[in-house]
Amino acid sequence: MASLQAGSLKASSCKKSGYFDRIIQSQLTVSFGGRSHSFATNGGSLRRDSVVCNFLATDKDGFHANNAKLLSRRGWAVPEAKSKLTPWTYEVGELKPHEVDIRVTHNGLCHTDMHMRDNDWGVSAFPFIPGHEVVGEVVAVGSDVTGLRPGDRAGVGWISNSCRVCANCKRGEENICEKGYTGLIVMGNHGGFQEICRVNSDFAYQIPEGLNAADAAPLLCAGITVYAPLRAHIKHPNTSVAVFGVGGLGHLALQYAHKMGAEVTAISGHRDKEDETHKMGADHFAVWGKDNDKLYGTFDILINTVSADVSTAELMKLLKVDGTLVQVGIPGGGAVMHVPLQDLVFGQKHVVGSIVGGRADMQEMLNFSAVHGVKPLVETWPLSKVNEAMQHVVDGKARYRVVLTSDWQ
Repeated sequence: MASLQAGSLKASSCKKSGYFDRIIQSQLTVSFGGRSHSFATNGGSLRRDSVVCNFLATDKDGFHANNAKLLSRRGWAVPEAKSKLTPWTYEVGELKPHEVDIRVTHNGLCHTDMHMRDNDWGVSAFPFIPGHEVVGEVVAVGSDVTGLRPGDRAGVGWISNSCRVCANCKRGEENICEKGYTGLIVMGNHGGFQEICRVNSDFAYQIPEGLNAADAAPLLCAGITVYAPLRAHIKHPNTSVAVFGVGGLGHLALQYAHKMGAEVTAISGHRDKEDETHKMGADHFAVWGKDNDKLYGTFDILINTVSADVSTAELMKLLKVDGTLVQVGIPGGGAVMHVPLQDLVFGQKHVVGSIVGGRADMQEMLNFSAVHGVKPLVETWPLSKVNEAMQHVVDGKARYRVVLTSDWQ
């Protein structure tokens, strides 16, 4: 327990559960173990040696420390390409005005984490901490943060920053920022496989009451990846939508398309998934490679969620005239799409890509999910078993998303 003194204000004890009302700057004396140290608070935090405290002021009780933390942060990091994750520590600086610290409780495990681990896309820098489907409790806020308070549940996805000034960003479409967005775990940035994750508050989202943390985590990447293009391309009720691939992305796409009023067909390579897909909202089921010829010219929209390299020409045959193929699965190894021009031109078909979603779609997706009961099917694993969980996903054994629960000691 530490005692705090500041000018003529009353001394108060550090309270682990204390909440910020406002961040203030002051000269402060802190006593730890009988020794007194003086600090100048700055932007909501104070520092000396390896100690960081975030402070708040209340109207009645003077100062309260939201949490006393070491500068050293603990996480599970990838030390080099294609290696297993290992416990790792790193240092953080002072909390900036627009930043928040989130004590992580849950992480969705996405195939992208493995792609980044293995540097399949050439945008990884090592060491780094994976995890981009992050849910937890806000424990500290910067002086300019207005949308979140300590104690709020918050989530963080793939995008951690953007220019905010281009036309796309101003529309809430930061995922297509003209200057390029910043990925949460790209080029050495650190994600959610850690005890406390620091992020820009503009890209931290309120988790609605209707979603528990384990269900919310996969929505922050998998959910928004399929919600955003379906929201953009489903123009009217009874739109005929095919979801290709019933996995981590596809099982959510089925639910969203159904709740948006579409007539939904699930296409999978596995007949044993049929019963599950009907529970998720599919009106029809087809087996890829066996039922293709029965489906030619059937769909207004086909969303391809698989990360395998699949024939684009065959997928396009399933579209109606003026239909749209939406590609969201990203195979590794620099996969290339071969588009048959005659089918594209004479059928006036569309082939589009979609990458996650901007801030406007993200909060809308979370609210939509809470209202309409869209939830992933999850398996929970302790974060300390992250390497085993990754292999479980790579082996195709997950049904359908793995969520890692924090088990720090």
